Amino acid sequence: MQYNWFDRNLKWIYVLPAVAFVLLMMLFPILYTVRISFFEWSMSAITPPKWVGLENYMTLLQDDRFWKAVRSTLYFTFVALVVEVVLGVAIALLLSREFRGKNFVKTIFLLPMVATPVAMGLVWLLIYEPSIGAANMMLKTIGLEPLLWLASPSQAIPSLIIVDVWQWTPMIALIVMAGLATIPTEPYEAADVDGAGRWRKFISITLPLLKSTILVAAMLRLIDVLKTFDIIYATTQGGPDLATETLNIYGYVLGFQYFKLGMASSLLVMFFALVMGLTLLLIWMRKRMEEQYD
Repeated sequence: MQYNWFDRNLKWIYVLPAVAFVLLMMLFPILYTVRISFFEWSMSAITPPKWVGLENYMTLLQDDRFWKAVRSTLYFTFVALVVEVVLGVAIALLLSREFRGKNFVKTIFLLPMVATPVAMGLVWLLIYEPSIGAANMMLKTIGLEPLLWLASPSQAIPSLIIVDVWQWTPMIALIVMAGLATIPTEPYEAADVDGAGRWRKFISITLPLLKSTILVAAMLRLIDVLKTFDIIYATTQGGPDLATETLNIYGYVLGFQYFKLGMASSLLVMFFALVMGLTLLLIWMRKRMEEQYD
């Protein structure tokens, strides 16, 4: 039976509109942002965009506020990521055991992840309130001095890290639990015969077999935590004294408060390059790990 070209490529033709739509929705904003980054534009209908070439990039690279935002972004990202990965793995190991009420505990534990970030930001804003907030009440109860939390430049980012860890550690735990379910039981049975304890099993069996899964979870969370905007904007809006102003917040301020669309686009292009660079680094690390176990 002879098939024409249309019949032979039917599986590709059916998905082509969806693929084209997704590519268009992804590529157009990126290319448009790159284009605007070479112009000086205040989003005015009267004053047209003015070509300035790389001037926006050079201005940002000489801007102390930009570098402060870079430091705040990296500080928030890597501390939150490390804490979430460590806690996520520990909680996944705990929830992988059998105990009474396990399903109920898992359900309660996953609730923060499905909450609306802005709403949670407002709730934590009340918790961190220095005078009547629940956080300082708990500190007073155990005999510790109250803190300023989000009102202090030195305490603001650690306070936001606590919020991010509370909300997104369940995501890491969920992915690691899926990885734990794929580990065969034979290595553990052999370890029991050899008299290995729990810690030795974790170091020699669980951790090596989970490395790839943990790296995937870290990569997904890295991309997301780098782009954190809603929680920060809902609680501090970059303050106090620009202490929590990340690249996302600074880009928003440049674009929609100062109306410097060209400079905001330049910042977002460099931010996109940073995210892509770190993501490719984690992908490379994951491939190296897979090659070691092949």
